[in-house]
Amino acid sequence: MTRKFITNLALLLFLNLLVKPFWIFGIDRTVQNVTGASEYGFYFSLFSFSILLNIILDAGITNFNNRAIAQNTKLISRYFSNIITIKLLLALVYVVVVVIAGLLIGYSYRQFYLLAFLVFNQFLASFILYLRSNISGLHHFKTDSLLSVLDRIIMIILCSLLLWGNIFNQTMKIEWFVYAQTISYSLTAAIAFVLVYSKTEWFRPRFRKTYLLLILRQSYPFALLALIMTFHNRIDSVMLERMLPNGEEQAGIYAQGYRIMDAANNFALLFAGLLLPIFSRMIKEKQPVNTLVKFAVVLLIVPTISLTIGSIFYRQEIMDWLYWNHAAQSSSVFAILMTSFIGIAGSYIYGTLLTANGSLKKLNIIAGFTLVLNLLLNILLIPHYQVLGSAIACLITQVFSFTAQLIIAYRLFQFRLKVQTLWRFLIFMATAIFTGIFTTQTGLPWMVGFMLIIIVSLATAVAVKLFHLRALYAIIRYGEN
Repeated sequence: MTRKFITNLALLLFLNLLVKPFWIFGIDRTVQNVTGASEYGFYFSLFSFSILLNIILDAGITNFNNRAIAQNTKLISRYFSNIITIKLLLALVYVVVVVIAGLLIGYSYRQFYLLAFLVFNQFLASFILYLRSNISGLHHFKTDSLLSVLDRIIMIILCSLLLWGNIFNQTMKIEWFVYAQTISYSLTAAIAFVLVYSKTEWFRPRFRKTYLLLILRQSYPFALLALIMTFHNRIDSVMLERMLPNGEEQAGIYAQGYRIMDAANNFALLFAGLLLPIFSRMIKEKQPVNTLVKFAVVLLIVPTISLTIGSIFYRQEIMDWLYWNHAAQSSSVFAILMTSFIGIAGSYIYGTLLTANGSLKKLNIIAGFTLVLNLLLNILLIPHYQVLGSAIACLITQVFSFTAQLIIAYRLFQFRLKVQTLWRFLIFMATAIFTGIFTTQTGLPWMVGFMLIIIVSLATAVAVKLFHLRALYAIIRYGEN
């Protein structure tokens, strides 16, 4: 299983590294620069609002289905036939709830117009994730890897034409950006549906009340967890936009500082998507998971720490390079959010392990405390520190969540932390920090200094044997599938 994880992760990362950096820094960043912080903030707060309630679209079905199919592949035909109908019913509920919430908040006509498209996009995105859960549950990871980047490839083509093709002889509008999302998601959903359909022995969509209740009863712990975590991760920009007089601008500045963390988060999320079905099958077959957990931690956390330290030292230069306006404000937000990303990355490993183990009650308790803490901190900090307050709230709550998950995972699976491993991590981190101090003091071009921090810290990780290159090679070449 460790070999399967590493080889398929390599393909997944390769495809995403080909596509998503250009999408994030070439397309998404350019759209924000062209439309401006206020206009993009207008979109970003609505986008975050549409995500807050999108768990209604899923109700925990995707993670439940992924785990169930991974443990018993023969269930796919029965589940697929029934869940399709459930997803459509949940979409209707989602639309009604979003409209009511929007009316209560007091959204304008223009906000509702854009929100309508974003709501439809959320349905398509949720549907794609559900379809992909069938593919990855069957352990067809190569196909799932291709699907993971397909919508972004289509978006890159469409937005490139809108930004640089001079099709309409007008400057890019934020509405065009949303329309392009709709087209991309629609095409990807259609292709994913055909792929899943080809894997089923039979497909007869139907509505059975008893089956609906059975699925929802089994999936609601997943739904509750996803709902709480979505609010935790997306409420910041909505609160900024609603609580401050210049809320749209502040949300736009937050989006600038958030972008690189969001990009890194997309890659870390790949680990979770790959680990969940593998962990689920290993736990069912009573295979030890400690080796895979150790490899996942090293492969994800070590590069994350290197990236974070480099980002902190060169935060101003990175923001100046990326954006035309508000670089000074967004640089502080960026440094804090990147520090919080260490906690997020760790949660993708240990939270996924606990999810595969069925420890949903414990995860929901942690998530509940985290959300309450996040809301309180935002309410206290935003009026005084504006966008910086939201970033600080994110950092505190992400570290709290990861620490709690780590403690529970160690107790449940009886992991042991070796003192030698801890010392290796400390040496690795100290080297990265000292390299950052050295490069900033010597006046090197910032890109050179940033890359030196990454290269030296990763080389140190190999030197102190955090990365065991020979063991990694042996697993890839000779390990079990």
